[in-house]
This record gives sequence, C-alpha cells and structure tokens, in this order.
Amino acid sequence: MSTSPRTIVLGAGIVGRAAAWDLVRRGHEVTLADVDAAEAHLAATAVGAQAATVDAADGSAVEDLISGADAVVAAVPYSFGVSLAAAAIATGCHYFDFGGNPTIVKRQLRLNEQATDQNVAVVPDCGLAPGVANVMAAGLIEEASGRPIDSVQIRVGCLPQHPTGSLQYQLAFYPGGLINEYAEPCEVIAEGVATTVDPLTRFEEVAWDEWGPLEAFSTAGGTSTMCQDYEGRVQELEYKTLRYPGHGAVFHAMRELGLFDEQPRRIGDLMVAPRPVLLDLLAEHLPAGEPDVVLVRVEVVAGGVSAVLEIEDIHDGRFSALARTTAYPATALCDLVVRGDADYRGAGAMCAVAPPGLLMEELQQVGVTAVAVATF
Repeated sequence: MSTSPRTIVLGAGIVGRAAAWDLVRRGHEVTLADVDAAEAHLAATAVGAQAATVDAADGSAVEDLISGADAVVAAVPYSFGVSLAAAAIATGCHYFDFGGNPTIVKRQLRLNEQATDQNVAVVPDCGLAPGVANVMAAGLIEEASGRPIDSVQIRVGCLPQHPTGSLQYQLAFYPGGLINEYAEPCEVIAEGVATTVDPLTRFEEVAWDEWGPLEAFSTAGGTSTMCQDYEGRVQELEYKTLRYPGHGAVFHAMRELGLFDEQPRRIGDLMVAPRPVLLDLLAEHLPAGEPDVVLVRVEVVAGGVSAVLEIEDIHDGRFSALARTTAYPATALCDLVVRGDADYRGAGAMCAVAPPGLLMEELQQVGVTAVAVATF
C-alpha cells in the first residue's frame, strides 16, 4: 500500500489508547473515537491520533465515521461486536475486535459470506486470550508436523505485581467482562470431543518462578474457536485463568449464592438484579491502575513430547501489561491484513487467521516476546 492506511479505533479506554498508539507507530492515519468527546480528545492527543465522537450503539453514525477507512479496531464492550462488524462490512472496512464472548463471536462468524463478498476480513478474538495465546497454541500444533496431538493446555493471567485484599486482584478492565468469564460455560476438548465444563472449577496449582505459586481454573471464552477447529484432531484442549491462590474460591462462592444472576428479584419493595450490584461494588472497591504482569503459558504435547511457550510482560511505563498484550496482537494483525502481508478475507477468529510466526515477529517489535521453554 503506497499511502498510509486509514484506521478507526473505537473506544478510548486503556486498550483503545494502546491500539491507537501502535497503529500510529506503524504509520497508520488513526482516528480514535469514543462516546465521551473529552476522553477521545485527551486520548488521541496523547498518542498522536485524530479524535472523533461516536456512540457505538448508533449504527448510522458509526457507518458515517468509518466510511472510507481501511480498517476498524473495536475496543468497546463485546455486546456491540455484531453490529460493528456488520457496519464494517457495509462500508468495505476490515474489522478487528477483542471478542471474548463465544455467543457473540459465533454470530460474527456467520457474517463470513458477506465479508467475503465485500473482500474484507472480519476477525474477532484478537486480544490476549482469546487471541495471541490461541495463535501460539496453533503455531505449536503446526510445529508438531502431523504427529498426534495429545494435549493443548493454555494458561493465562493478568495479575497485580503487588496484590492486596482478599481477592488479590485489581481491575484491569470493565468488571462485566470478568464476570462473563466466570459465569459462562467453558469450551474444552475431552477425549477428542468438544464439550463444556463449568466455570470456576478444575482448580490446579501452577508454579511460576517469580510470581508463583498460582492457581488456575476454568473460565469462559479463552479457547476461542479452537474446540470446533481441532475436535477429533486433539485429544485434550483446555484454557484456564491464572490467579493468586484463594481468588477463585471467593468468586465460586459468589456464583453459588446467585450474585452473578442477571434476572431481577424482589427484595422488599424493590426489584434488584444481583449482577449489576456486584459489578458496581467491584468497580468501586477493587484497586486499579497499579503495575501489573501478564503471564502466558502454552503447552502442546504431541506423541508424548512436550513443547512450551511463555510470555511474561509487565507495565512498560506507558501502558499496562494487559493493555499491551491485548491491543498489540490486534494492531499487528490489522497492519498485516491491510498491507497485504496476511491474505485473508471472510470472517474467522484470530487463531484461525493469523500466521503464527509472522504475528509473533511483529509483536517482538513492541517487546511482547514468546520464549520457548521446551521444544519438540
């Protein structure tokens, strides 16, 4: 592409800011848009982008904004994913978002025919997990060179470097996304068959030199489309979230008590839904903004031989580890697709679209590095 790509980033939160910064670094002409005009201006000024105001719920306004752009990166709640992907297709833009909700992603993938007809890529699940962790797993499966895949195990966590409180956790993003991961069924492959398990179960202890011991437990969304893609080819596949010990048991108790329920219930003269109350309390009382660390461990066992890749990323003084490891995979793939280095058209999740080796090379430019702990 001879001229600078024009890319729209929707959402001026911590991930949207990091995405805009990296796209500017890559030579894109970037517009950073948010429903909050002041927030959009502040964030855009900080990263060298143009600012715009748009409500992601206003389909016609979104189409007006993105018309003529080469690509859209959406860093807004997953509930907007289907309408935004459709708007991108209608205006001929490539589309990338951070996914995380399997139901929404499945609806986005049904847009495959429309995206193909419009010669654009629609790629959800482009963040950390789902996202680059799944691409790492797919790359190791490729490296197995046709050997039978016994097991694919993905462990990912964003943790405060200095944990406090009973939950030993800080808010890294909107708590609605966190509770979604803790509330929905978790897709796995067991004995070669795709199935689901309950969230906040299947606990295990995980050693990690500087940050351990940790606990890991099943959460939703982290396998992306891998269970469908690899059913019958992989014997066992599972994603678990990493936390400091004790965290999962507290949230498991909350789930048992019904605090994740979204349906209102009568309490005296009031109708109250437990989940919004819980989200409000989490947002009010959990710390946020302190130095964090992102840990990723992907292990693939093929023919009895294990290969392991790890990422350990920390706040770089500009952006949090979570913002970096969530935003940069999407912006790297966006750049590769827009410039023609990754030739993909249609709708597919990141793990089925991104060339593993090429993506990891791009991420090394911004210091997100996967280290081979064991190889086939």
